[in-house]
Amino acid sequence: MTNASHFSLLVVDDEPDLRTLYELTLLREGYDIETAGTVQDALLHLKDRTYSAVITDMRLPDGTGLDVLRWLEEFGRREKAIVITAYGSAENAVEALKAGAYDYLTKPVDLKQFRAVVGSALGRAGAASMPTMDPFSLPSEQGDAPVRRPQRMVPEVPAAAAPVSRALSRMAGRSAAMEQVRLLIEKVARSMAPVLVTGESGTGKELVARATHEVSVRASQPFVAVNCSAIPEQLLEAEFFGYRKGAFTGAMEDREGFFQAANGGTLFLDEIGDLPLAMQAKLLRAIQERSVRPVGAVAEVAVNVRLLSATHKDLAAEVAAGQFRQDLYYRLNVIQIRVPPLRERLDDLVAISERVLEGIAREAGVSPPPKLTRDALVHLQRYAFPGNVRELENLLHRAVALSGGEVIDVYDLGLPESVFTDSAAQELDLITENTRGELVRALTELPAMEPIEAPLPDDLAKHLDEVERNILVRALERHRFNRTAAGAGLGLSLRQMRYRMARLGVNVGGDVGAADRD
Repeated sequence: MTNASHFSLLVVDDEPDLRTLYELTLLREGYDIETAGTVQDALLHLKDRTYSAVITDMRLPDGTGLDVLRWLEEFGRREKAIVITAYGSAENAVEALKAGAYDYLTKPVDLKQFRAVVGSALGRAGAASMPTMDPFSLPSEQGDAPVRRPQRMVPEVPAAAAPVSRALSRMAGRSAAMEQVRLLIEKVARSMAPVLVTGESGTGKELVARATHEVSVRASQPFVAVNCSAIPEQLLEAEFFGYRKGAFTGAMEDREGFFQAANGGTLFLDEIGDLPLAMQAKLLRAIQERSVRPVGAVAEVAVNVRLLSATHKDLAAEVAAGQFRQDLYYRLNVIQIRVPPLRERLDDLVAISERVLEGIAREAGVSPPPKLTRDALVHLQRYAFPGNVRELENLLHRAVALSGGEVIDVYDLGLPESVFTDSAAQELDLITENTRGELVRALTELPAMEPIEAPLPDDLAKHLDEVERNILVRALERHRFNRTAAGAGLGLSLRQMRYRMARLGVNVGGDVGAADRD
């Protein structure tokens, strides 16, 4: 027996026989146990002391186990909660997970599974002597008896989670919308409930999923991300569940699928709404049975994964249109996190831009990172960003390449004026006009000075060549060393521009101007 006396548990059940059974089972594991028969009795215990975990039945004489969970949540208690529900009650299981339960068990309770779930919640080494029930596997609504099959050992989930600040620090911005997302991530990471991340393309749904994994107890286990829309339909089953040697032409050896690769950790299914209906049915079975059967295999293999999924589609509308299975939708959508589009959190634009520019500079080995001018920021803040953060990242990558310096201005962004609102254009005109007015005022306020007569050159040809050379260099710099554009600005053809550059020794480098070669 493992010494676990430093763990204290509260067991809440109104049936004395079951309460005694749970108590004796946990006492043999070395836990310190207290029991209660009603919600009020449980709350009196909780007010007197704190526990490592609370195990509560769903139906109680004076309420439900959800009342206990809500009390724990209201008072910010840290106890892990495990709920015991009637077999076949999928609604109760979903409600328990939404209320913050770490996991749930269904009656009749398998004692080995009972010990495994409690041990997993407490992070006890060696506790997972058998797979724990994955919370995204809801009880069967049909009520048929579960099929027992050989199961392999699955990795135990460690208790230590990664530091929250580190996991969430990659999510730039402090707007109210993003603070709400962070709050939800920290909340859902405490349980094993499946999470559906929704939002437009490019908002950072995978970043939210990774943060959820990294602040959970599974942080040290694998995080496997799958883009469901990028896999050919005929390969989906083999990619998800793996295959055995000889299962089909080209299967030269056994190969694990995504579920096996994520065993003990988190499986993230991105763009889940793009899965075809046939694959949705197979995924649903894997979720219900907590096991997968590789292509070409006879026996199923047990898996222990936490499921996160994401989509840019309205899955409820897809269900109504018959494009997505309703039963799969309910199993995936236990908890939903909506990632706001960039246009709804423009307060974060500066922070996101700085983070992106720092990354670009770091990859290029450049220091310090480029900065956006005030005019450039005004342009960006007035843009709708249909591609969201991904579009901003691409835009800044292009701007850094075009600017070639430490400052990114409006003309480096490459955004057409047509994408801005009238008010934005007026504001930009006002900025330009104000700048011009300040310059004019500064010049008019200078004290009158006697003109200084420049000395005559002693070599007129050399002087004129120098003047022409300076003009050519300035024109080239203005047009980013594009000889065709620089020549056109001076009223010269490309041939004339090349001749003058060669005569005056103006060299722009071997690779500059390659785009305008004859």
